[in-house]
Order: sequence, then structure tokens, then C-alpha cells
Amino acid sequence: LALTPVSPFRPRRWRGALLSNKAIVRFDILESEKRPVNAAADHTEVKAIASVTVRESPTATATLLFDPNHSWNERILAEQFRY
Repeated sequence: LALTPVSPFRPRRWRGALLSNKAIVRFDILESEKRPVNAAADHTEVKAIASVTVRESPTATATLLFDPNHSWNERILAEQFRY
């Protein structure tokens, strides 16, 4: 499950995270009227939310292609901790 910011500048220096496919993340917006927040997933965006729960769909599928000389775990660690 990839968790990424919509804006590359906020939160500062946070590049996102790769979470377990069983992870469930909930965001509760404390001042949604004062600071509107949007959420987007798979080409769908919802504006002015008060809360959002993020989890991986158990029914969605995708085919990934990658270099067999670089393990998936190595790529995940490199992406999360490269500065």
C-alpha cells in the first residue's frame, strides 16, 4: 500500500511510505472548515473531507514488472530511505 502526499512540498521532506497490504490508516481532519483537505485514490478525488480511511482493496489486481536482479524488498527500502 503506497501512501503519498498530493503536494510534493507538504508535509516537508516526507516522501511517502510503503505500508503492509493489511494496514489501515485513518485521517481525522481537526479543522476541516478552516483548512480544507482533499483525498485522492486511483484517479478519484474527494474534496473538503472531514475524515478518510485508507486501505488496500482485496479485490483489485495489478501486474508488476521489475528487474530480477533487484529484490522487491531492496527496492522498497531504497525508495523509502533514499534522500
